[in-house]
Amino acid sequence: MNNYSEQTLGQIVTQQHKAAFIFEKYNLDFCCKGKRSLVAACSEKGIPVENIIDELNTQAVGNTENMPFQKMSATELIAYILEYHHFYVKEYGPTIKQHLDKVAFKHGERFPWMTEVATDYTALLNELLLHMQKEEIMLFPRIERMEKNEKGTYPPNFIAAPIGVMEADHEVAGQYMEHIKELTNNYTSPETACNTFRVSMLELKEFEENLHQHVHLENNILFPKALAF
Repeated sequence: MNNYSEQTLGQIVTQQHKAAFIFEKYNLDFCCKGKRSLVAACSEKGIPVENIIDELNTQAVGNTENMPFQKMSATELIAYILEYHHFYVKEYGPTIKQHLDKVAFKHGERFPWMTEVATDYTALLNELLLHMQKEEIMLFPRIERMEKNEKGTYPPNFIAAPIGVMEADHEVAGQYMEHIKELTNNYTSPETACNTFRVSMLELKEFEENLHQHVHLENNILFPKALAF
């Protein structure tokens, strides 16, 4: 494991950008005060440094296991999507928004495209949160019911209609993400960018990767499986 206690907040976030979420939770300023060591920053806030190090180590381990998505039942796929993709958007999405809003507010004059990035991301996040709510309340329970062969008569398009809506939502989300990628020149930070700017670019890149897997699992595996019931 990394010797976090000897590193500055800025160094830690540079090496492990998700550390920004932990620092935000404990109100540790990794941007303007990023040159402080983790020990000094925790001491100033009265936070046991061991607590932060434990969270950083847990976060760094990650999950590298290859999942047999094609062999999963629809119910198993839904559980995975909820745990790894819906949770990701709900947990990390708002913090990424805060970072982008901060960059747009503080550096919008020097980097005017970041104002548009922040606006697009806000629209994307709102779109995804509503999209996931529709899945959790309507579509996913319907798929699970049909897979369990619950008795009852299902009306035409019981599954197909909401799936069509979800696929259209995916198109909209993809368009937002593609525009953000173009505006940021493939998530590139200017040489003079601050730590928050650099972290937000890494976060956006990861957000895109997560979104791509999320859409792939639904469009190419879960939805065809559900339509075959």
